[in-house]
Amino acid sequence: MAQNDQVGIIGKGIVIKGNLTGAGDLVIEGKVEGQIALKNHLTIESTGRVQADIEAEELTINGEASGNIDASSKVAISASAKVAGDIKAPRVVIEDGAVFNGSIEMEVNLPDDI
Repeated sequence: MAQNDQVGIIGKGIVIKGNLTGAGDLVIEGKVEGQIALKNHLTIESTGRVQADIEAEELTINGEASGNIDASSKVAISASAKVAGDIKAPRVVIEDGAVFNGSIEMEVNLPDDI
């Protein structure tokens, strides 16, 4: 979470279409379509439905996400999540039971002899 504990919430009955940007943490319980660019942590709850390309420092998915994901720190996909799209992040966690359709690109420095 953000150091200043500013957390925005998009509630279950809310639908947002367009570009969403910000510097604080965000929790999505409703539906978002378009583009999301956050400097901190984004959480998609089990009731959340996102159809958007996402850029964030850290992303936790418990609901549904469709679109490409670019995280500078970590992407965590829980067992209840459904994700369709390509992921680019240095750390990716996919729990057993999660549904994922896409590719993962991780920037890893390998030894020269591999």
